[in-house]
Amino acid sequence: MKSDAGHASMCLHRVGAVPGIAGRTHPERLRGGVPALNPATMQRRLLVLLPAVIVLAVAAFVAGVWNARADPVVRQADVKLHDWPGDAAPLRVAVMSDIHLGSLAMDQARLDRIVRQVNALRPDLVLIAGDFINGYGAADAHAVEVPLTHALSHLEAPLGVVAVPGNHDHGTSMAAVRTALTRAGITVLANEALRRGPLAIGGVDDDYSHFDNLPATLDELRRTGGAALLLTHSPDLATKLPAQAPFLIAGHTHCGQVQLPLIGPPILPVRTSRRFLCGLVSDAGHQVLVTAGLGTSDIPVRWRAPPDLWLLTIGPADPDR
Repeated sequence: MKSDAGHASMCLHRVGAVPGIAGRTHPERLRGGVPALNPATMQRRLLVLLPAVIVLAVAAFVAGVWNARADPVVRQADVKLHDWPGDAAPLRVAVMSDIHLGSLAMDQARLDRIVRQVNALRPDLVLIAGDFINGYGAADAHAVEVPLTHALSHLEAPLGVVAVPGNHDHGTSMAAVRTALTRAGITVLANEALRRGPLAIGGVDDDYSHFDNLPATLDELRRTGGAALLLTHSPDLATKLPAQAPFLIAGHTHCGQVQLPLIGPPILPVRTSRRFLCGLVSDAGHQVLVTAGLGTSDIPVRWRAPPDLWLLTIGPADPDR
């Protein structure tokens, strides 16, 4: 019996806690009996995974640039205005925005191609909702001043081309942008209005960079006469519109530019509401059109938010509605 007890005591000593190191985890095991990875094994696995991660990242970037450089989708809509002159025929109006010339996504060759695409639509009027420049410094604007003039001077529309500034234009050199557009035969509006055929166009300067003056523009519209619409860069202006305000056209958001599954754009490019992110929006008795634009900002990629331009047929509203 004594011998058996001694044997049992020895067995308990082997499988129990080792004196002096009680509570320590066995160096070869984790909790639950899962084998631990020693540093050398972890390093080998990381070295195997790293090239795959790099390849996937490069492939995603290349695909994003390819998407960003694609020919813009042409979206069409009919817009009915209650103050349309009764004897005027409807107009075909092309809407462009966010050219951002000077990035990997937008060079002069691509802009030339887009201009030809717009001309093929045979619009009566072309409206451009700002952000002609890619970048944040005056040098960025001066670097593309000549190619911007060259490309946009080939736009063809009987009623001309009308534009407003964007935040990148103000953030680089508005003087250079205005010079380039004027030389291209484009009329630039900044809190002003003018008449083009039956349309009275109010060009509101950019809300995002705090250059807007909506009351002054609305006053100009009333004096101009005609079927009123507003052209601006940032759709945040929509929250400032009074009741029964004119139809508003804007850009700026790129429709998110990168739309991730489930969560949408990681950066929301509007300060006020996601409802003005993209497309035709009915809000508080008026309509807002937000185009995805043509170029990109910051990173030259697009995912699930293709570049677009719009062809609007603008005419009289049904008097019974």
